[in-house]
Amino acid sequence: MNASAPAPATTSETLRHALGGLLEGLPPKQASAAVERLIANYRGTTPTDAPVLRDRSDVAAYAAYRMPATFEAVRSALDGLAEAAPHWAPGSHVDVGGGTGAAAWAADATWDGPRGTTVLDWAEPALALGKELAAASGSPVLRGADWRRAVIGAGLVLPEAELVTVSYVLGELTPEARRAVVAEAARAGQAVVVIEPGTPEGYLRIREARDMLIAAGLRVAAPCPHDGTCPIEVGQDWCHFSARVSRSSLHRKVKGGSLPYEDEKFSYVAATHFPVEPAVSRITRRPQIRKGLVLLDLCGPQGAGAPGLTRATVTKRHGDLYKSARDADWGQEWPPPAP
Repeated sequence: MNASAPAPATTSETLRHALGGLLEGLPPKQASAAVERLIANYRGTTPTDAPVLRDRSDVAAYAAYRMPATFEAVRSALDGLAEAAPHWAPGSHVDVGGGTGAAAWAADATWDGPRGTTVLDWAEPALALGKELAAASGSPVLRGADWRRAVIGAGLVLPEAELVTVSYVLGELTPEARRAVVAEAARAGQAVVVIEPGTPEGYLRIREARDMLIAAGLRVAAPCPHDGTCPIEVGQDWCHFSARVSRSSLHRKVKGGSLPYEDEKFSYVAATHFPVEPAVSRITRRPQIRKGLVLLDLCGPQGAGAPGLTRATVTKRHGDLYKSARDADWGQEWPPPAP
């Protein structure tokens, strides 16, 4: 995983505790309406040039419904970067379109501080609530974060930072603004991590961002084991991963869910201006466990080192590797690193 253990104060449980009581006083119908509109934006069906989070009701609904899922997805993506750069930790972090600060929480759960953190968003209510949540976090890094209003789009100028994150933002932007944000992140960040919903449309935005980062001179750290063209045929499949999230009470109220958890699907790319050690291959689907064998769908080098998609069959004859395959999870590198 990463070189430093996660700060104990910054966990999903701590985040849920900080979010507790956030919706007190907010009428259920108002919360439900806000959530439904935010879901439409999250799925990328209504791109805009305006902030998605418009007022305190929107922000409260978003934070309770979406912030835990965003936190887990971003933390999974940052783990991929940490695995590829095990001896590196960012001393500064700029989160673009950070809203209430889920990515800042995720960075604090991935690397120990000290670390200067700046959260940029165009919605003042989101920044205000993010600052409140940070104050309740118990983390010196989050409590000391700088929350700034900024227009996210063409003309954005970022402060230089060792880590720049852009999570669940690109789908809100026009194509021109989207490309401008990615280009500016590539200029300002030593490491850039972009996360989008794990939908076909979200994957295409990540694929475009990946191409731009490579063209800007960065090297891919995760999830891809290579800097070559993505081997997935557009329209036939899409690259995405999954993170387990405990359901919030608001989610159960609005969607009628009975399970205590949900699986957040996301697509991402992490790229750096410094050398990294990407995975040899990456498991791109949930492993299929059969009697006496495990089927693994992999992205990695094929003949002559060209990237491609393969299926590996691991049987009991492979000994310890078979045991590792049975324990392997979607999104992990393969084969597992030596202990």
